[in-house]
Amino acid sequence: MTTLICNCNRTLPLDVPALGRALGETLVEHSTLCRREAPAFQRVAKHGGPLVVACTQERRLFAELAAQTEGAPSPEARPIRFVNLRETGGWGREGRQATPKMAALLALAQLPDPDPVPTVSFRSEGRLLVIGPLEHAEALAQRLDDALDITLFATGGAGRQQRRHPVLAGQLRRLSGRLGAFELKWSADNPIDLDLCTRCNACVEACPEGAIGLDYQIDLQACKGHRDCVRVCEAAGAIDFQRAPQLQGERFDLVLDLRETPAFSQHQKPQGYFHLPPKADAQTQLTALLTLRDQVGEFEQPRFVQYQSRLCAHGRNGKTGCSACIDICSASAVSSRSGGADKARAQIHVDPHLCAGCGACSTVCPSGALSYAYPSLAHQGDKLRRLLSTHARAGGRDAVLLLHSDEVGSQLIDDWGRAARLDRSLNGVPARVLPWPLRHVASLGIEFWLATIAQGASQVWLLTTDAEAPDYRRALREQIEVAQSLLSGLGYAGEHFRLLQARDARDIAALDAEARIAPAQGVREPARFALQADKRATLELALEHLRQQAPLPSLPTAIALPAAAPLGSVRVDADACTLCLSCVGACPAGALQDNPGQPQLRLIEKNCLQCGLCARTCPEQAITLEPRLLLDASRREPRVVAEQAAFHCIRCGMPFGTERGIAAMIARLGAHPMFQGGAAERLKMCGDCRVIDLHTSAETRITDL
Repeated sequence: MTTLICNCNRTLPLDVPALGRALGETLVEHSTLCRREAPAFQRVAKHGGPLVVACTQERRLFAELAAQTEGAPSPEARPIRFVNLRETGGWGREGRQATPKMAALLALAQLPDPDPVPTVSFRSEGRLLVIGPLEHAEALAQRLDDALDITLFATGGAGRQQRRHPVLAGQLRRLSGRLGAFELKWSADNPIDLDLCTRCNACVEACPEGAIGLDYQIDLQACKGHRDCVRVCEAAGAIDFQRAPQLQGERFDLVLDLRETPAFSQHQKPQGYFHLPPKADAQTQLTALLTLRDQVGEFEQPRFVQYQSRLCAHGRNGKTGCSACIDICSASAVSSRSGGADKARAQIHVDPHLCAGCGACSTVCPSGALSYAYPSLAHQGDKLRRLLSTHARAGGRDAVLLLHSDEVGSQLIDDWGRAARLDRSLNGVPARVLPWPLRHVASLGIEFWLATIAQGASQVWLLTTDAEAPDYRRALREQIEVAQSLLSGLGYAGEHFRLLQARDARDIAALDAEARIAPAQGVREPARFALQADKRATLELALEHLRQQAPLPSLPTAIALPAAAPLGSVRVDADACTLCLSCVGACPAGALQDNPGQPQLRLIEKNCLQCGLCARTCPEQAITLEPRLLLDASRREPRVVAEQAAFHCIRCGMPFGTERGIAAMIARLGAHPMFQGGAAERLKMCGDCRVIDLHTSAETRITDL
């Protein structure tokens, strides 16, 4: 690995020897690597092996220089990674104290990319549907029809005389799909057939009520039935008041929606769908039109999440438990489906073509049934260890991990750093704050945050903008409340987790002030465990290390947690429970278990997901959830939460149920005609004796005729 650093015309304070020691390299400081010292970059570019350049501003220039350098490997053979040291802290008031951060960010860039995962494909042939007022739709279509095959769906307005594109009209019933596979359903219920209409305007002129506009559709509320329009259109035959409404459908690759209200209500619209309301500014219009022109061809994206149905707590026995992933998904990509042959078992389905890769579903999933695949939690753990260990080795203390999106969030941090350079009243990104770009800030959750604290960080901050769905911010706040409750309950002082909110550069001053949060208490000895692919396993490793390092001289028996916690116990009402054990069959995690030797209900609290399936399944409504973290060893062992005296068969004496369960059965079935007289005693017999009694008693003996 070769690292090139530049002080950007001496505006960036660099401690080159310290950086070299932290990275194990001999570094050379440059001042104008992108200008007069560019030959130094080209000399290094000729050699093989990965290359890290500490500059993101001139990323494009360096890529072009590498391509033009004779003998340099191709970008595929030798990737170049770019690191921003300038705006992320070097330009701030604490720039001279930011050497540990710079070393950590450079070390992080040296890690290889995550392993590839399966992909999903999109194919677009450029068939664009434009929905909206005819004059506006035609004006925009004219700017796109050299690259796209356009069809218009008119919602009123006056069209041009020259017809350049097919026009549809009627009642729009449904628009669904995604890039390359949108399906439009509409009802053609107007007397004028636009396919036959010649736009001769004879009907417009002939209509005495003015019920026909230049969209060539009849306003049936205004029409008085003179039928003059039918007479003047006799040759073309485009007008027929007797035509029955027809439900029609057509497929498109792309959609441009010009109406005030979009066709899709979810926050994250499907790929290939663009909403331009009437008041959209010129820049928004231009961006949408340019993007549409590029949406032709074949595209791929990673299959971002993996689903393991055996871990899922969504549904059992016809009951719905956890639906956090469905509720949180801003792209409507997650839905519930029956479990195939097992109709009583509902499962989660993720549409990979609608999935936007935000990862919020895996963050709120209590069991790890949904996991973020690209990059995986294990890969993120490798990065975390490299980042924090390098920061500490270079002398850094009280590290803060600042999670943010790699697009809007990165731009906001760049704006923050530049503002601090120009405005001396601003501090800039603090030296102890380590920015961590993610595809989406909601893709990492409580297990990663707690592992970050366990591995030596002081705090975890999440930077959100208006680009994130409101539900994501709500879910992150809930998760933060749970994580903070755990650390506070273990005695760690301070605020370890915070949700920072900023719309754009206008909020830089507020963000700069909020980032002055004091360090929180961390662990004495950082953990060295690797993050596991299994969410619960990672959570357990983090909790165990945090418990061992807890500052309190004596720990409480348990820590009460908020309702959103994925940890906890269950309380069973002993007076109501009949020990039917239906909750055992419903529990997806094996937390509730029976005892084959005794009528007992047992709980392994470590396994409990707090999904609520047991409470919803219980016919007696005897179970309630208790979110908490039990801190003694019994958390990992089966614990009896309900038990009753066994009921013995009145015929053979074998135990086959509980006294309360048999009493409840007799109360419910005793009045049934089948169990009158001596037959009622069969309810007190085991299964074998019941069959024997049924076939040997005089009242049921059958005589052949």
